[in-house]
Amino acid sequence: MALRSNFRKYTSLLPHFASCPMRTTFPAGLHSHATSFGFKDVPEEEKSRMVGDVFSSVASKYDIMNDIMSVGLHRLWKDRLVSKLSPFPGMQHLDVAGGTGDVAFRVLEAIHTLERQKISGAAVDEDAENETQVFICDINPAMLEVGRRHAIAKGLGEARSLIWMEGDAEALKFEDASMDGYTIAFGIRNVTHIEKALSEAYRVLRRGGRFLCLELSHVNIPGFHELYDFYSFSVIPSIGEIVAGDRASYQYLVESIRKFPSQC
Repeated sequence: MALRSNFRKYTSLLPHFASCPMRTTFPAGLHSHATSFGFKDVPEEEKSRMVGDVFSSVASKYDIMNDIMSVGLHRLWKDRLVSKLSPFPGMQHLDVAGGTGDVAFRVLEAIHTLERQKISGAAVDEDAENETQVFICDINPAMLEVGRRHAIAKGLGEARSLIWMEGDAEALKFEDASMDGYTIAFGIRNVTHIEKALSEAYRVLRRGGRFLCLELSHVNIPGFHELYDFYSFSVIPSIGEIVAGDRASYQYLVESIRKFPSQC
């Protein structure tokens, strides 16, 4: 979801993209939902652990559930996210909350496509090719393990350009001004303090670097709103119970979307 007045918005039917020159001030009230866990109010120090438990539980079925819940649309949304990022050879890119590698693989493939092409009749600089690094940062080790398995299946298990790291979006282990790009897909609503995550994104991005956020949002289309609510609260948790054996985690995920600030 685009964070209202701060970001230039790119929209499609359900997800919202934010792509922006980063600022150091954030909207008042952004922190007001930081202690929510779905529709429940919980102590701040508990939220991170509870969210971690959710993703540890759903990690093995995360991708297939995304396919089922979005009818495969999440793949198109992520393709669009990466196209707006405009990756390039030699890029230093950070994908946060990207444990399964879905966005990172797309970024690397976009760079490889450029590397295979001729630009103005000349090959891409080989030094730039060798310097490309795509960092996948996730606070949950179970999600990272799923991502590593996906990388092996794609023949990228030994790719030097892919770096997997366990880390917190609110306290990134990267130097200031070290990244050309930063993406976070379906993750920012799960951090405890969104303003800290955005400050960290600003800190690690180089001048002119790109921040892109992909997030599910509220639906305000008459008629479709009621259908969306029924699907979210009645169908998705049931699918989670059948496919992943975990109704409660998917109940949290749909509630977290509703608790996240509206794009309007």
